[in-house]
Amino acid sequence: MSLHHVLATLALVPALMAPFAVQAAAADDSGVLPQQTHFDLQAHRGGIGMTTEESLEGFGKAMRLGVSTLELDTQITKDERVVVNHDRQISASKCRDTAPVSPVDPMYPYVGKYIKDLTLAEIKTMDCGYQQLPGFPGQEQITGFRMVELKDVLNLVKSYQAKQIKLNIETKVEAGAPEQTAPVGLFVRRVFEEIRASGIEDQVTIQSFAWGALNEMHSLAPKWPLVALTNRDFLQVGQPGASPWLGGVDADSYGGDLVKTAAAAIPGGLTAVSPNYGFPQNGKVGDPGFQFYPDQLMVSEAHARGLKVIPWTCDDPATVKELMDLGVDGIITDYPNQVRQIMADRGMRMPKTYEPR
Repeated sequence: MSLHHVLATLALVPALMAPFAVQAAAADDSGVLPQQTHFDLQAHRGGIGMTTEESLEGFGKAMRLGVSTLELDTQITKDERVVVNHDRQISASKCRDTAPVSPVDPMYPYVGKYIKDLTLAEIKTMDCGYQQLPGFPGQEQITGFRMVELKDVLNLVKSYQAKQIKLNIETKVEAGAPEQTAPVGLFVRRVFEEIRASGIEDQVTIQSFAWGALNEMHSLAPKWPLVALTNRDFLQVGQPGASPWLGGVDADSYGGDLVKTAAAAIPGGLTAVSPNYGFPQNGKVGDPGFQFYPDQLMVSEAHARGLKVIPWTCDDPATVKELMDLGVDGIITDYPNQVRQIMADRGMRMPKTYEPR
């Protein structure tokens, strides 16, 4: 090789190495490279640390902030409307009665009743923004908030033209006490119908603690992504028979392994497992006796099966960081603003922000 060619080759070396140097500089201590990472930032109930839970104002604020996913819950009313609410039983800490829908309504007062036993009209009388939720001192209170329907949230996303936003919609079937929520077949069918009517079903994932409900949804919508929610207790490891939460599968048949059990219980459509992030629930790194539920083995096993791991519901920044270091694919959090800042500090790819149109 001539001296001219040698010098030319040496001159190219810095240019060839530059991309690797940029990656190395952008990586944080855990080795996360933003060029290779899509981290699913999910606003739990729209971000209840920021806004009255599951309000249109909260979902809108989360989209303006910039999250990957709006996480929300569904319940079915007596007249088969799909409302967005976490609790199957109306909570006095969140809602208060104002007046009955008719002078003599045997269901009044409505607070304390199960949603399945109330009509939409009865539910709409309740003020579910009458106070800031205890435990969330920074929460914006949406005074006079009335519970919304699933179609309202879907229409809100469409009005923002938020085409990259996902909606992680939970069918809040109470498998441990099925008499407290609508029958599973009706529940799943009505959620399916509302999503299909929206025209944005390609932006939806369906999650549930009741894995039998996920199988019901798969039979109606074979291409929709499914997410297996759980906590360690719901697996009922070491107890006789199958847990009612697991769709007829006994976790003991799979050594109590979450990933293997979920894969067996939900043979079609499963795309992610979503375990509680740790125990004791609501604990954090540094607390005596705290331990993560998802660990590197769970993450590796899930990834080997093509499944994501997205723990719920973590708010402590130090704990969120350690979960990221374990390799989880996302976080469900009450404070998406705080997790977004962690992502920014780590040089991770940021979710798109949206404004109303």
